[in-house]
Amino acid sequence: MSNPSEYFKSAASVDNVIFGFDDTDLKVLLIRRGEEPFYGDWALPGDLIAPNENIITAANRILYDLTGLENVYLEQVMTFGEVDRHPKGRVFTIAYFSLVNIKRVFPKASSFANEVSWKTVSEVDQLAFDHLKIMNTCLSRLQTNLRLKPIGFELLPERFTLTELQQLYESVLRKELDKRNFRKKIIKMNIVKDLNVYQTGVAHRPARLYSFDEESYQQALKEGITFEI
Repeated sequence: MSNPSEYFKSAASVDNVIFGFDDTDLKVLLIRRGEEPFYGDWALPGDLIAPNENIITAANRILYDLTGLENVYLEQVMTFGEVDRHPKGRVFTIAYFSLVNIKRVFPKASSFANEVSWKTVSEVDQLAFDHLKIMNTCLSRLQTNLRLKPIGFELLPERFTLTELQQLYESVLRKELDKRNFRKKIIKMNIVKDLNVYQTGVAHRPARLYSFDEESYQQALKEGITFEI
């Protein structure tokens, strides 16, 4: 190491990928940047980590500063460190992702975010920095997790139909699922509770409403359930 000081001329940042579901499509929360670089472009809620901050503290602080969201569970995915990923210098970014119920959160733009908006994931094809790569990496993690454990219920209202549940899975996995097989698997796993009530105020034939049965799921885990859609 000929010049150790050269190794301390880099920065670290956090980028948050917040996914939500609006009954039909998987969404991602984006901000429109109000400063350079990439002024006016859509980006993930992210910023530099302060020298005296822990990483997870920074992740929560940055999310709150830019979108007003707080008390959101964040899961660390991976670190991105390509040499030229930031035009102002070497910046490593730690990516976090989260699942939220869109109807329960109310993001608002602040700090250098001029605007905040939910965008359909499948329609996002360009973002600032390498944020599209980061979003797609987190989407891949979500798709894997969704097949292995019932995290998708975090995106749904407390009461839902099996059709809404299937639409969620199809939106995240980006493929059509056989209706009969999907329902058979879900019912067989015994992780949803039939509430014995039906939808109201809908133009079509009302469907049965269900809720996620956390207690039954935990018991099933002890018995060796295999959660796979």
